[in-house]
Amino acid sequence: MSTTTLEKPKRKTTKPFIPDLIYFEPAALDYPKGKRIHEWAEKEQIPIRITTSHNRITNLPGDTELEKYRNAKRTLVVGLRKTLKFDTSKPSAEYAIPISTGCMGHCHYCYLQTTLGAKPYVRIYVNTDDILEAAQGYIDERVPEITRFEAACTSDPVGIEHITGSLQDLITFMGKQEHGRLRFVTKYHHVEPLLNLEHNLHTRVRFSVNADYVIKNFEPGTSSFEERIEGASKIAKAGYPLGFIIAPIIWHEGWEQGYGELMEKLAEQVQVQDDTDLTFELIQHRFTKTAKRVIEQRYPKTKLEMDEAKRKYKWGRWGQGKYVYPDEQAEALRMFITEQIFLHFPDARIEYFT
Repeated sequence: MSTTTLEKPKRKTTKPFIPDLIYFEPAALDYPKGKRIHEWAEKEQIPIRITTSHNRITNLPGDTELEKYRNAKRTLVVGLRKTLKFDTSKPSAEYAIPISTGCMGHCHYCYLQTTLGAKPYVRIYVNTDDILEAAQGYIDERVPEITRFEAACTSDPVGIEHITGSLQDLITFMGKQEHGRLRFVTKYHHVEPLLNLEHNLHTRVRFSVNADYVIKNFEPGTSSFEERIEGASKIAKAGYPLGFIIAPIIWHEGWEQGYGELMEKLAEQVQVQDDTDLTFELIQHRFTKTAKRVIEQRYPKTKLEMDEAKRKYKWGRWGQGKYVYPDEQAEALRMFITEQIFLHFPDARIEYFT
């Protein structure tokens, strides 16, 4: 009598991002990082084009706007960051440090849909020394206060770190700063280049996590939940301060079960030491009228709920409003997820709910 052993299906691995096309500003090739990326592109046999400015990429392939958008997300543009005045980045940090812009992921809800509406390609800046010099100025201005810099306001830098090396530059720089700190969040698990750096606890690495329903329906092109958790465990083992961002928190059928299971899986799978400074940031789903229009054009089959009649209108600081959940729903989400966090991670700190 023979027996058959059923093998578990192999889990699909999210491979590092390799662009289909790369543009270079000529001046970028005067920098060591620009030269190195150009050599890498030639070795990978990626088509290379020259552009006068990373802000003007007009001849992307594609017959329709949707095709051009999808091709843009597979396009890398290498240039210089000329504006060295940093934007503020509340509530995450004092300033956003600009090392890249755009993302190869296809998260339906992402606010970059509108803030980078006409420029969805991935841009990286190779004049890292200029950016760090500007950061030093911001740090010196605020001494003796600590100045925090957010490196993921306009991109997911982990997803392109194997190309840029920019996070390694920033982490090493901040590790030597008495009054400077770095923060970034990611949906990718490719953290190996960061594991042996002298960070001196001055960089907090956060992973974006969510209920299974949200990841499966609205986050294509990113690492799986299991991969992110593996990345988080590696980061914790390397001694970095660790955090999780649950964003966007989406009210959906079975949301309590979904977010309850999320916290259970985090507690089971993340190897957190007793002295780990673990943080959580909670952000409810919100959208603008412009974002809704763009999202429905780019992801016409999306299941993302964007019914203005079911939402509360909240004015923003620039005179533009957004739609968030009504107070009763928002409070229910906040209370439940907060309780789940402290049930599973009693020593964790919740930085904000917004």
